This record gives sequence, C-alpha cells and structure tokens, in this order.
Amino acid sequence: MKIVAQRPESLTPAKFHYCPGCTHGIIHRLVAECIDELNMRENTIGICPVGCSVLAYDYFNFDMLEAAHGRAPAIATGIKRILPDRCVFTYQGDGDLASIGMAEIVHASARGEKITVIFVNNAVYGMTGGQMAPTTLLGQVTTTSPYGRKVEETGYPIRMAELLAINEGSAYISRMSVNNPANVTKTKKSIKKALQTQMKGLGFSMVEILSTCPTNWGLGPMDALKWLEENMIPYYPLGEFKVKEAL
Repeated sequence: MKIVAQRPESLTPAKFHYCPGCTHGIIHRLVAECIDELNMRENTIGICPVGCSVLAYDYFNFDMLEAAHGRAPAIATGIKRILPDRCVFTYQGDGDLASIGMAEIVHASARGEKITVIFVNNAVYGMTGGQMAPTTLLGQVTTTSPYGRKVEETGYPIRMAELLAINEGSAYISRMSVNNPANVTKTKKSIKKALQTQMKGLGFSMVEILSTCPTNWGLGPMDALKWLEENMIPYYPLGEFKVKEAL
C-alpha cells in the first residue's frame, strides 16, 4: 500500500494537549516536516518556553531544553555559540517573547545570533487564563481588559516582525499565518527558509505565525479562524520583512 501521509519523523506519537481548534499542533507539524526535509533531525536542538507550548519537548523527536519565562533566546545563544554546527531554534508565544522576554529577543536579534525563532502570536496569554498580551488588538476583550484594550491605558499592540526587521543582525524576518491551507503552505516555506538562513550563518531569523486561541477568545474553532483573518491580519500584515541573501 502506498503511503500518502504519515507522522514526520521529528514528531513523537504523543497526543497533543492543546485545546480544540488551537493551531499549535499545525505549527508543530510544519516545524517537524521542515527539519525532516532538511535532514537535520539528529543535528537539531529546540528550546521550549513558558506558555501553552511548555510541553513541546514531549512532541518533538529531537533534543529539547526548557527555558525560564522569556529566556529561550539566551539559552539558544549559549547552545549555538558552543555548538555552532547545530540547528538551534526557540518556540515562543507572544506573552513569553514580547513581554517578559522582550529584552532577550531584541538583543539576540541586534547581535545577529545565528538562531531561529518560531514566534506564535495569538494575541493573548493562553496558558494562564487569557489575559491581555503585548499583541492584544485594540478593543479586544480579555480577562484583564473586559471592556476591550484601550490606547490611553495600555498603548498599541506591538508588531514584533517589523520591530526586529530593522536590526542589522536580523537576516530573515517574516510573518505568516495558519488560518487556511494556502497560508499553511506559505508558513512551511518560510520556516524552512528561516532554518536555512541560520545554517548558512547569515544571522538571526524569526518567523512570526498568527495563530488562533478559541478557548480564550470565546469562539468556536471555525469562528476563531474567521476572527483571525478579519481582525489580526489587517493589523499584522503577512509577508517577509527582512531577507538577507548573503553575508
């Protein structure tokens, strides 16, 4: 019998713990497929964050480490400098990366650390109860912004891809989404390009991925995909923001 589809070698058989409709599982698979296709599984080290993907070490079938909240880029920096031949990536959410970890990510980018960051942006703190995050949209209701996010109180949502793209050390910065099959395909291509950028030694690379959080958005899975398309993509436009072709 011909095999049409199967689990990537870089994923374990463990069942995902994510909520129904959450797109972390899709993103996990895309990362695993890229690593398999680049034949780097035995040469890859990933760093888990604090957040919904805190248990990612159960799902990826290669070496994984756990980081304190926001500190994944610092751990990745140390590993990559000691083992420069390894493919080193962090997998971080918006609360982890853009709040407590803001200094870590900005300086890793500015230094041009040769690591790859997979940044999952669902515009809310997912694991800890649905609080407002640095990426929460204006007017968006969360447990800590019950009347919607207001500029005069908390300022504007942070566009991390644009922010990091201006750093000279950034070699590849993009923002993608997994809200439909076409965007899933584009996201996979971008993840692979980011990993290749790292292995070529060009500098820091990051793929920001717009993701859903049906549970904390108070929406069903299909409505969450629609909400992402109608609300997040207009504020967080998709595309490549920095592409360094050669040193």
